[in-house]
Amino acid sequence: MKKRLLTFQILVLLLAMQVVASLPSLAQTAERRTSVGINTSVLQYKGDFGSEYWKFDSQQYAPGVALNQYLTRGLDLNLQLFYGQLSGPVTPTARFTTTLLNTNVAFKAKLANGWALKESFPVQPYLLAGGGWTFATRAAEPDSNRFEENHSYLDVMVGAGINLRLGRSVSLFVQSSQHMPMGANLDGSREERTPRWSDRFLQHTVGLTFNLGQLPDADEDGVPDAKDKCPNTSRDVEVDEHGCPLDDDEDGVPNYQDQCPDQAGTAATNGCPDSDNDGVDDTDDVCPEVPGKPELRGCPDTDNDGITDQEDKCPDTPTGADVDGTGCPLAPVPAPATVEDTDNDGVPNTLDRCPDHAGPAANQGCPEVNAATRRRLQEATKLIGFELNKATLLQASYPTLDTLARILTEYPDYSLSIAGHTDSRGPAAFNLRLSRERAAVAGAYLLSRGVAEIRVELRGYGAQHPLATNDTEAGRMQNRRVEFDLYLTGDPSAAQVKYGAEPTVAPVAPAKASKATPAKKGAAAKRPSVKAPAKKRPAGKPTTATPASNATSARKATPKTASPAPAKRK
Repeated sequence: MKKRLLTFQILVLLLAMQVVASLPSLAQTAERRTSVGINTSVLQYKGDFGSEYWKFDSQQYAPGVALNQYLTRGLDLNLQLFYGQLSGPVTPTARFTTTLLNTNVAFKAKLANGWALKESFPVQPYLLAGGGWTFATRAAEPDSNRFEENHSYLDVMVGAGINLRLGRSVSLFVQSSQHMPMGANLDGSREERTPRWSDRFLQHTVGLTFNLGQLPDADEDGVPDAKDKCPNTSRDVEVDEHGCPLDDDEDGVPNYQDQCPDQAGTAATNGCPDSDNDGVDDTDDVCPEVPGKPELRGCPDTDNDGITDQEDKCPDTPTGADVDGTGCPLAPVPAPATVEDTDNDGVPNTLDRCPDHAGPAANQGCPEVNAATRRRLQEATKLIGFELNKATLLQASYPTLDTLARILTEYPDYSLSIAGHTDSRGPAAFNLRLSRERAAVAGAYLLSRGVAEIRVELRGYGAQHPLATNDTEAGRMQNRRVEFDLYLTGDPSAAQVKYGAEPTVAPVAPAKASKATPAKKGAAAKRPSVKAPAKKRPAGKPTTATPASNATSARKATPKTASPAPAKRK
């Protein structure tokens, strides 16, 4: 009988180890509160016929199961059940055997509670105290003072144990506990029982516990919230084991925003390398090894005469001196006393839209926006993201908006047009409002970076001007966008020129994609509420009327939650 019972216990443990290998590696914590266990025990008798406590030369085995429920960091509720035989000496040559069925409910006080030891500590001691019920059955034996008995007893149990973490879902535990069935006659003795629990037994247990459930993952990136260092990652972004967007070149710019994902760069150059750290990426930098000026395509100009050092035949020209195409001073020519040209760009102040910043006459004396800056404005449309159906910026959009703020600093005579667009799904009124609010929240971020409110012009067009068909997901993804365009302050806004007036009522989504239709020359939409103040200009300078606009102020248009909420994602 003993050999069959021992063989059964070994088979149970081997089966448990096979189950361990197939389970996911997730720990029992406050988020995964329940665990189940299987175990085997050795029972040791103490009573009227003596004590076999801590003697392992002759013992009985008892298989069992357990259920553990997390209550707090320091306390669990534990349910145990076992079935086995208790044996002890009656005479030097004879032993009694009693079959026991026991169940107990106990509180488990854990030392790995975050105070004494960390919850994740691999060795986790604990104490047990509880009570339950013991059913004992014993057959009478001839020629002895032991008699047949089938009886139930109230059981008091105390114990201690150690939990050893084998993985994040499986633990091995070793435990010893003393059971004191009240008034029990476990050995069959006919003697008067004093005290009421003179018959008792030790239970030495070894077993495995398995934690149940799955950890929550709010952003559905496959990394549980407890381990996710970037819990708000967009669903379509690839992440690493910490839940953060992949950054293959480890330059701090995630792959989905990195224009050069295989080469380390900087956020200012959209992840592309900038060997000389002058703010111009190496692909656009004519002088990639020497720091230079963005307006000179990354080449230096030591004497600040507008001619790069490599082309300057007179590199030490005094500041402010007029130079020719080779960087050498021109013969002084007295300027007419009545003509002022503050920025010395050849355009008189009376005709210069930007009298303090040099620019060509073809651009009314204002600096021209270079190709690299225009490309960054176009790329910004792809890199700005919002939460689902909300006008709430994703944190990943901040570096791009910081770049736009720096561009506005580089071009003080320009303003920025921000135009929001959506796809055609959902109510038209909601789409219009969402596009306005997304444009407004992007503008508000720029104001927080020191950009003047008068230089940010906001509009929302809803689904009125798609770039592609709304019949496919790829087309709808292109149509959900926020566009950024520079224009000279005082001119009609870029969005006004491209798309015309902002809708004042819910727009009707067109049946198919169409290109942006420029507004008629001179036509400008009227602002229904707040009028942008006209930019102050020098005396005698011709002024251009500030266009009327129904665009929302970035400061006053604080985005709210869109309502009603559409069924589809925007």
